[in-house]
Amino acid sequence: METIIVSLEPALQTEIQDLLRQSDAVAAALYPGAFRRAITAASLNHQGTHVLVARRAGKAAGLCVLFDRGDGAMELKRMIVDEAARATGVGVALVRAAHSTARNLGACTLLLEVGTRNLAAQALYAREGYRLRDAFAPYHPSPISLFMERDLVELQQAHPDS
Repeated sequence: METIIVSLEPALQTEIQDLLRQSDAVAAALYPGAFRRAITAASLNHQGTHVLVARRAGKAAGLCVLFDRGDGAMELKRMIVDEAARATGVGVALVRAAHSTARNLGACTLLLEVGTRNLAAQALYAREGYRLRDAFAPYHPSPISLFMERDLVELQQAHPDS
């Protein structure tokens, strides 16, 4: 199995834009006709936004974005694994890197929104200790969204070496 390396990287890269397009395509397939806000690499290039990229053999295999909310929490967004890299551990590596990165940046909690039809993502988050919660600002309850959180303090206490 190829080694997966996850690190913070600049947003303005062609590979990141390609992965973001994949993310938009997955959302469009799962929720045809639903409102979605497209995102570009350029829109991620600002203070308080942290792009984690997973690489296998030097190629971008997935990414996720951490947004600093300024309230002790960060939001995990736009998690996507390249179709060719699914079921290879890239998703787990990204989530775990998000945990350690968010902790290192001072966050106590990671929040996320996931689509109700994205069962693979829901299962991954549940395996990694996320719990369902109510919608958080700026979101409102939605029939196509679930909201989850991971307590990073609890995680650190349970796994001090992670």
